Amino acid sequence: MDISIVVPLYNEEESLPELCSWIEKVMIANGYSYEVILVDDGSSDNSWIVVKSLQAKNAHIRALKFRRNYGKSAALNKGFEKAKGNVVITMDADLQDSPDEIPELYEMIISGGYDLVSGWKKKRYDSKLTKNLPSKIYNATTRRLSGVKLHDMNCGLKAYRNEVVKAIEVYGEMHRYIPVIAKWAGFRKIGEKVVVHRKRQYGVTKFGWERFINGFLDLVSIMFVSRFGRKPMHLFGSLGTLLFLTGFSIAGYLAYAKIFFASYKMTERPLFYLGLLAMVLGTQFFLAGFLGELIGRSSSDRNHYLVEEDN
Repeated sequence: MDISIVVPLYNEEESLPELCSWIEKVMIANGYSYEVILVDDGSSDNSWIVVKSLQAKNAHIRALKFRRNYGKSAALNKGFEKAKGNVVITMDADLQDSPDEIPELYEMIISGGYDLVSGWKKKRYDSKLTKNLPSKIYNATTRRLSGVKLHDMNCGLKAYRNEVVKAIEVYGEMHRYIPVIAKWAGFRKIGEKVVVHRKRQYGVTKFGWERFINGFLDLVSIMFVSRFGRKPMHLFGSLGTLLFLTGFSIAGYLAYAKIFFASYKMTERPLFYLGLLAMVLGTQFFLAGFLGELIGRSSSDRNHYLVEEDN
């Protein structure tokens, strides 16, 4: 199969018929063998009824439904598990992503040799205050911290080699950082393509202001896991050792002053409590790293590495 199109959806009953018809038109025009995987993320409207009716009319459509709303990451991850195409393309169900971009994205993966190609909505029709400005800040921060040089990390329109989606796991709200996760997994040929951003025709956005806080916390989490997930002692052990030595040095200085200056009241100085706190925290950090190493050593995937064999 040439292409698997994974479409996560939540309360998009109005846009689904037009989207599926548009996708079918593009696929037929280019002669692709394909499947469309519609993942209903626990919609509360009639989206599932619409999905089933579309599936009855088009044998290329596959339908999955969550019993409740788990989020976009879970929907994408389940779609990735089911995808069979050589190239997997993700797009949102709200018609803001254009299926006409699919052929070029496909060629960039097949002919260009990219592992992943992310869309870049260079010209956006969202609110500048609530969407554009926060998006630019978010993308600049992510580029700086992750080293992945993309202008629009969170664009829903992306293309992947099948090997990429089978090697990564998307959970929580990590869909924003799939290029970072792919890079962490060893897929380093990541490209970008300017795509058309269309105005929303139906419904309302499903993401509020909390996405900025959650996005930042997810970025911190993924950067920590990517760098220290298999070697927690390198972080916690280093911090713990540094703190303990600092506290021990303070304690040594205060003890020296107490011995050689009889009138010196060590416990009345704030420095005494600072040194004590540093030693306690240092010990705790060191033990946290030690426990992390023990847990990591007993993990079933401790030696799970991605290997590309040349037969």
